[in-house]
Amino acid sequence: MSANQTQPSATYDSAFLRACRREPVPHTPVWFMRQAGRSLPEYRKVREGIPMLESCMRPELVTEITLQPVRRHGVDAAIYFSDIVVPLKAIGIDLDIKPGVGPVVERPIRTRADLAQLRDLTPEDVSYVTEAIGMLTRELGATPLIGFAGAPFTLASYLVEGGPSRTYENAKAMMYGDPELWADLLDRLADITAAFLKVQIEAGASAVQLFDSWAGALAPVDYRRSVLPASAKVFRAVEDYGVPRIHFGVGTGELLGLMGEAGADVVGVDWRVPLDEAARRVGPGKALQGNLDPTVLFASTEAVEAKTREVLDTAAGLEGHVFNLGHGVMPSTDPDALTRLVDYVHTRTAR
Repeated sequence: MSANQTQPSATYDSAFLRACRREPVPHTPVWFMRQAGRSLPEYRKVREGIPMLESCMRPELVTEITLQPVRRHGVDAAIYFSDIVVPLKAIGIDLDIKPGVGPVVERPIRTRADLAQLRDLTPEDVSYVTEAIGMLTRELGATPLIGFAGAPFTLASYLVEGGPSRTYENAKAMMYGDPELWADLLDRLADITAAFLKVQIEAGASAVQLFDSWAGALAPVDYRRSVLPASAKVFRAVEDYGVPRIHFGVGTGELLGLMGEAGADVVGVDWRVPLDEAARRVGPGKALQGNLDPTVLFASTEAVEAKTREVLDTAAGLEGHVFNLGHGVMPSTDPDALTRLVDYVHTRTAR
């Protein structure tokens, strides 16, 4: 699919894409971040003995894992199974995903000379993505596939810190102390991220989500100055495809307006801010996605339904609403609780 081409008709009228476009829907659409993964026994079975990054590069395996929650839960959209560091690995960054730790970078980026590690991403670097999405869209039919990527700030945090961090002291030290190097790093990551999203859209993804998982660590003034330009560049790069663009971060209540401003069509909201208040912060012209606390799923069915009603009630006046959790599905979540939740939202919101 090339720029300016219309959506494939099979998914165009899906509840998910209609909600993203703020059009009337037959029911509130539901999908879950991390719906494919460790909460599913069938996922653990097919992944057994296969390292995470390798599993992201096997098209048949990616297809099976992406389809598992669609089959099991009846969600309104699939999300492409991958990891935010896949494009970095694809351009030759020496990194690995260590179980129980997360992505670990062998040579963190700390100086201008280190930027040389970040070459442009080409479609050939991720040919397995194109192949997997082709297989998926054939299988999914009218169910939309969401492509995704990590946002420049979150990728930069991993690259500068060398792995996960709670304080981001190295990344923030570069942002405050060498703003030119920081800007060049994020700009380069914006190009890589945009290229990765373009591959997914051209292969058939119906929407894309930019995960800025760690943006909540920033004050609004720093986000506006040091992060928003790079995220906006990513969103601009894929604008002409006409697919909905979702923007999500955790702990970003103070940043919701800015995250919408960066160019998203849909702003993801974690559980800390009610959706009606989030709508006020984001402003008109955007759909919202969220925002049940993932830990609610460990409570009784009655408690899950009561908290779900709260979310749906606060979303009642929104222009467009995609039901989701306020963060990813936790690994020890009972899959049946997710299936019941999808059914409850569909039934409760049937129009």
